[in-house]
Amino acid sequence: MLKEFRDFINRGNVMDLAVAVIIGGAFGKIVSSLVNDVIMPVLGLLLGGLSFADRFLPLDGKSYPTLQAAKDAGAATLNYGLFIQSVIDFLIIAFVIFLIVRQVNRMKKPAPAAAPATKDCPYCATSISIKATRCPNCTSELKAA
Repeated sequence: MLKEFRDFINRGNVMDLAVAVIIGGAFGKIVSSLVNDVIMPVLGLLLGGLSFADRFLPLDGKSYPTLQAAKDAGAATLNYGLFIQSVIDFLIIAFVIFLIVRQVNRMKKPAPAAAPATKDCPYCATSISIKATRCPNCTSELKAA
């Protein structure tokens, strides 16, 4: 069982997957920082100084100055500002993955066309094996290809 596990781990695609998960985790942190520290402040500034991190709806009917104040009071909140940030994170990551997959697909060579396995009899137009020397339908002798 250990030998099978070692063989499974040593396959190239498993190692590639492990590397991809690690790089993906680091990339997710970079995108989150980009959204939280660059995009959202600029977007908030364009919208009149709005901070999306503090956009929430308290579900207990009371008013709180900040999300942290609502959390400290133990109020249940609907944090739509943080949700908007998460959606932007997702869209950026999905777009980058789309670009990467698109580029990888462009670099792949198309599979070579398979050699034909059949040919048409020149006398009766029946499809026959490429190796045939006589047509099984009309029994005509075929020229060697």
